[in-house]
Amino acid sequence: MAAHPKKKHSHANQGKRRSHLALSAVGLAPCPQCRALKRPHEACPRCGTYRGRQVIRIKAKRSAGTA
Repeated sequence: MAAHPKKKHSHANQGKRRSHLALSAVGLAPCPQCRALKRPHEACPRCGTYRGRQVIRIKAKRSAGTA
């Protein structure tokens, strides 16, 4: 048998219980090499460096003028 509540929880108590479930904004830090915003303790998605080393190979983007 599963546990069931004896009485209904009010909407106020339900809100108090869920008060810690709100989403928070992601903190971003500038990359030391390219100054793009990135998540802390992760490799930069723009230049591919982490702690001064190249860890991800980034493909060169094509310019808009060439088809």
